[in-house]
Amino acid sequence: MGIQNAIISIFVILFAITVHEASHGWAALKKGDPTAYQLGRITLNPIPHIDPIGTILLPAMLIIMGAPPFGWAKPVPVNPLNLKDPRRDNLIISIAGPASNIAVAVVAFIILKIILNLNPSLFYGGGFAKLLSPIIQILYLTILLNVILAFFNLIPIPPLDGSGVVMGLISEEAAQKYEQIRPYGFFILILLIMTGFIGRMLGVVQGIVYRLIF
Repeated sequence: MGIQNAIISIFVILFAITVHEASHGWAALKKGDPTAYQLGRITLNPIPHIDPIGTILLPAMLIIMGAPPFGWAKPVPVNPLNLKDPRRDNLIISIAGPASNIAVAVVAFIILKIILNLNPSLFYGGGFAKLLSPIIQILYLTILLNVILAFFNLIPIPPLDGSGVVMGLISEEAAQKYEQIRPYGFFILILLIMTGFIGRMLGVVQGIVYRLIF
């Protein structure tokens, strides 16, 4: 991955993670829990959301390795005692983050397709093509990294959002049993990353996104 790509990727992933976490906080506030709002987590300022490992170290390592970067931020705190229907509301709060990333990707996709359809030849030559190339790159990476972030977070392993979605869909008894894997969730994720399973899965996602655009 070139230096320009790496720099753009860093800013795009920061934006994607920030939108993701702010959406969790906004959904929680709408469902009656002001905890995230009181802690200043409903903001597009990335600093309150940064997790040293998930937001900085892991994406940086993936960029150096030439892999699509993904990661996570500090979890948005939610107090279930403030929710009217904790299981249903937590499902909505959990899915709000990935949904926001998909929404950003859709908007960027529409803009990029409009630009490419105006005159595709502009982007393969000199002059005007060179001026537009960074814009194409930013839009493409915005689509790719937001989709990757959404898919990664929908993996049904605690503490990822997919586990909150599953908890809201299964019975209360099954949810209690499912919750028992939470202490091991981080280690399961590390194992899946180290074995290359998640990398292969996200590689498939990257290929699909590229084919849809180009």
